[in-house]
Amino acid sequence: MRRLSALAKGILLFILFFSYFYSGAVRANGFDAPHHLSLFLGGTHLLNDDLYGETVGLDYEYRVSDLLGLGFVSEYAFSKIDAATFLAVADIHTHLGVIMQLGPGIEFTEHGDRYIFRLGGLYEFEFESFTLSPQFHIDFAENANDSLVFGFAFGKAF
Repeated sequence: MRRLSALAKGILLFILFFSYFYSGAVRANGFDAPHHLSLFLGGTHLLNDDLYGETVGLDYEYRVSDLLGLGFVSEYAFSKIDAATFLAVADIHTHLGVIMQLGPGIEFTEHGDRYIFRLGGLYEFEFESFTLSPQFHIDFAENANDSLVFGFAFGKAF
């Protein structure tokens, strides 16, 4: 986990460094709606235990630049998994709605708390200020099963 943690810090520092210089080319606070809030509905699959749970969550993002958004994710996987996850994420907006999401977090389960690192992607369909985005993420867990999180988010920019 130590190598993963160092890798995560390095990636986030690179993104922030690149975003700082990239945002200079973008008009300051040039977004009509820099905030984005979405409701996530999907599932979580624990890879080694072959367990599945329905998942609901909230996702908030603040667009720092055309390239970068910073925010948080909170999710709850119920049924057989019963876990609450909270993440601080960076959303990297690549091209035409494709977004890569990564960041560290913590997961609370009945078996104990653990640190996780999320790496995933989504595609954002825009309908004026509303969005629909299919998502797929991998949560790498410290000393536990990694998990796949997948589903759809329904959002609103404001």
